[in-house]
Amino acid sequence: MLLIHQLPSKPAYFRVKVWRRLQRIGAVAVKSTVYALPANAETQEDFEWLLKEIVEGGGEAMVCEARLIDGLSDAQAHALFDAARDEDYETIADEARTLSARLEAAASAEERAEIRTQVGRLRKRLADIATIDFFGATGRLSAESLIAELESRLTEEMDMADEHPRTTPLTAADLKGRIWVTRKGVHVDRIACSWLIRRFIDPDAAIRFVPGKGYVPNSGELRFDMFEGEITHEGDRCSFEVLLTRAGITDPALQAIAEIVHDIDLKDAKFGREEATGIASLIAGICAANPQDEQRIAQGGPVFDNLYQYFRAKRG
Repeated sequence: MLLIHQLPSKPAYFRVKVWRRLQRIGAVAVKSTVYALPANAETQEDFEWLLKEIVEGGGEAMVCEARLIDGLSDAQAHALFDAARDEDYETIADEARTLSARLEAAASAEERAEIRTQVGRLRKRLADIATIDFFGATGRLSAESLIAELESRLTEEMDMADEHPRTTPLTAADLKGRIWVTRKGVHVDRIACSWLIRRFIDPDAAIRFVPGKGYVPNSGELRFDMFEGEITHEGDRCSFEVLLTRAGITDPALQAIAEIVHDIDLKDAKFGREEATGIASLIAGICAANPQDEQRIAQGGPVFDNLYQYFRAKRG
């Protein structure tokens, strides 16, 4: 769904008002005066209300449903939405990390109460962003897990298993003979997890790729790197790091790979791995050249095989 509009040069506040409305409904710019939303009844209504405001403010606008033929593919359009939401999620994740550091130093009940209030506001902002996260941007996992960790640290209840079932311990035996499920459009964390599963946990593992939003798991399935998945981001750890811990794997070469995957996936330079930039480019190239998820995993596997041998030889 496209909104094509032209605004009067004055008053300036009207241009700002329209821009803010576009941000609030999750629209992305495909040209300077052309904004897009996925086509459905709700987004059409959002654009129609905005069109009314623009016309009443002295501007011109029209809404149309379009099929992209040339110049911008569907995949590129989806990437625009994901990039916009990832930026929103990263802002929340940065604020959550700041609050986490403050919580470490908090010495009084008043300080903890203030932090609790701010965490509640972050949770509300996260929920608002999730409503306009049309294609399931990866950044939500990090933001969600950081906020969940803060909430867990702030609560006075000792038993968190009922509230956060994804933290239920799994043994190495629990991980065998399962159907593994993750979101479509795999990238570095999911490619690395898939490699780890088939190389070190269960060589015969079946991996399925499903829509990220609203998926209800079937019996015997394990979700990884998915919102509310059994194995996914926890705190500031990526899914690969969590999977290593759950599987009880302590191989130093795999720990080194986990640090690289973390730095690429979370973009926080926590470990400062010098290999991260090169591996990120390799994985990005694999994803660009291979639209199918199984292809990406098949092409990404040798990258991690070689990394693993490199770190084993380096330690030796």
